[in-house]
Amino acid sequence: MGPPAHPRPRTAVTTHPEFDAEQRHIDHAYACLERLRDDAWRIRELTEASTGGTFQARFERNAFDEALLARLTQLDLGDAALVFGRIDRVADRDGTPVPGVCANGSANGTTNGTTPDTSSDTPVESFHIGRIAVADESAEPVVVDWRAPVAEPFYRATGRDPMGLARRRHLAVDGRTLLGIEDELFGAGHLGVGHDEGLEGIGRLRGYGTLLTALARGRTGQLGDIVATIQAEQDEIIRSPQGGILVVEGGPGTGKTVVALHRAAYLLYTHRFPLENQGVLVVGPNRVFLRYIERVLPSLGEAGVEQALLADLVPGVAFGAADTPDAARVKGDARMARVVAKAVRDRERGLRADAEVPFGAGYLRLGATQSRRIVAEARRRYRRHNPAQSWVIGEMVATMLATSRTPDTDPAEVRESLLDMREFRAVLNSVWPLLSPAELLHDLYGSRALLRLASTGALEEHEYLALHRARAASLAEARFSDADAPVLDEARALLGPAPRRNGRIHDADEIRTFGHIVIDEAQDLTPMQLRMVGRRSLNGTMTLVGDIAQATGPYAPSAWDDVLRHLPGGADAPRDHRAAEEPPRVAGLSIGYRIPTQIMDLAARLLPHAAPGQRAPVSVREGDAGPRIVAVAPSALAEALVAETRGLVREVADGNAAIVCPDDMVERVSRILDDAGLAHGRAGASALDSALTVVPVGLVKGLELDGVLVVEPARIAVASDRGLRSLYVSLTRSTRRLTVLHSESLPAPLAG
Repeated sequence: MGPPAHPRPRTAVTTHPEFDAEQRHIDHAYACLERLRDDAWRIRELTEASTGGTFQARFERNAFDEALLARLTQLDLGDAALVFGRIDRVADRDGTPVPGVCANGSANGTTNGTTPDTSSDTPVESFHIGRIAVADESAEPVVVDWRAPVAEPFYRATGRDPMGLARRRHLAVDGRTLLGIEDELFGAGHLGVGHDEGLEGIGRLRGYGTLLTALARGRTGQLGDIVATIQAEQDEIIRSPQGGILVVEGGPGTGKTVVALHRAAYLLYTHRFPLENQGVLVVGPNRVFLRYIERVLPSLGEAGVEQALLADLVPGVAFGAADTPDAARVKGDARMARVVAKAVRDRERGLRADAEVPFGAGYLRLGATQSRRIVAEARRRYRRHNPAQSWVIGEMVATMLATSRTPDTDPAEVRESLLDMREFRAVLNSVWPLLSPAELLHDLYGSRALLRLASTGALEEHEYLALHRARAASLAEARFSDADAPVLDEARALLGPAPRRNGRIHDADEIRTFGHIVIDEAQDLTPMQLRMVGRRSLNGTMTLVGDIAQATGPYAPSAWDDVLRHLPGGADAPRDHRAAEEPPRVAGLSIGYRIPTQIMDLAARLLPHAAPGQRAPVSVREGDAGPRIVAVAPSALAEALVAETRGLVREVADGNAAIVCPDDMVERVSRILDDAGLAHGRAGASALDSALTVVPVGLVKGLELDGVLVVEPARIAVASDRGLRSLYVSLTRSTRRLTVLHSESLPAPLAG
């Protein structure tokens, strides 16, 4: 689908009459930014010069210094453009004339450092829109933060609802250099934007020329922000209220990931207190994806957001093990929560026979019946296992002293003495051991008997046997898989932190919660992973990002209700998860910005078979060339791979390219490229840092590239139960060029 057929009310680019004035304003804005940065450095140097004083003085000085560092970080934009737009208002949204505009139509002076437009009889008040707010020495605004309420019309105004605007101006900039100007005019005689003409809503796009220019730029291997080209449907999601769970649903290329990241930046701006202290967490599907998105929030002035994989949230555990598909599926099942709970309970057990511990000249005895009473009472008193051990020790010591002939003995002294004795610790570990999550699972997975006992009433025999594996020589050598992360976290929640010798528990040992959580590719999270994420929510507010049509995980949902049921407030969520007061909401993105029409049309052939009922997004642009499908004999695959790769790299020389292949072909493809002398990277090791990267299908989701070569689509389609969805994902990664190379027969939907 091409550009809208109707004309746009735009002025010329570099020949705009206000081009020089806008460049001067940009220069002035950068000068003000430099002054703000210099002032912050001078203040920091003054505070660093004083290092003494009282504890309170040092604490306040450190807090002030941290605030200054945060401000300096915010003011460091790198190569990102500071200013990218301007709005000229004639009235507030309700029609009230803006301050400084006379009733007779004349303007009272200048606003925002810009002389009101004199080319029209309509008086205006101007605001320049940018990444962060910048003021001059008189505290007058030079640049308005894009997240401020006054900037909202820049993203949301339409012809039917101009929100008080006379003009919206898009500034095409490269750092400090103005490249061009695009104006959109509102009011009588002007179409503005947002009218019903155009194809399937494409006419509602704002700044169409600026948008296409941004989309045409080559990729760098890092996801860029869209702060200058946010569209109305995206802005509505970004500025939606914080409360509750918001699902951002959209097909490939709709910008759902970057919209969610901008939403995180907006929420931090709007709810700075308390959200900055509570923290914002962004959860990604793999390390390549995190590397890909890591610069978006810093470019928006928000560098304090934690971005992590689920495994990163489990401390003190070594990962790297691989699971069989059966084991991974079982570990993701919600029933594993019952298995873990039973495994913990199985380690809380009374003695089978009376125990004796040497003490002084005699013995201290603990009866089996007494030990069972202590265990039952500890379970009743405590919700978590480890914090209960201190109470269990106290009861054991008191019971043993009560039945012994050791009068006038201080229980506290006896307790300390017994804790240093190997015999007493053996009894204690038999009754109520102190356990780490890794220790619990290492013991559980290494014993068929423990697995059978813990799985009673929860798993079938073939399911719990899939979990069994040989024990490592020691706990320190044990390795866990990514699918173990939520199981370990479930154990951590049930076990609780290990108390110190004095019985105290440090706050740092508790599971950290966050004020807002963003989950990308949420459709692929298993029920256990969703429980893990929900456990980290302080108040039940989250932003979920995903596409049901791209769900390829073992528990791929058919609707978002299948996901929401496991999160705070859902039917299957743990009772201790804090649900937000607001009900969940689903917001859809229907317009595809990244993928050309020709490529989307090819990929969309798969949807009726891969995800019935799902629709592909409407693309805003046509590509320069359609996708190429190249068939070769198996013996000629290597030669064709080299030739097609060379051609692809030439065509997208100003951007990046990738070869997307089945996971089990990565080594072969890399060897072929090495033999041909083609320099390349591998996604698992170098992310997308190279101009050419070999990306296995399992890591390609969420990425975007200028050129993509998909190898052997038939093998991708049959690699799993949802292979057609994986193929759909692979075909929708390119922004410019797509080539499909195959020696095996194409999947039926593509063969037509």
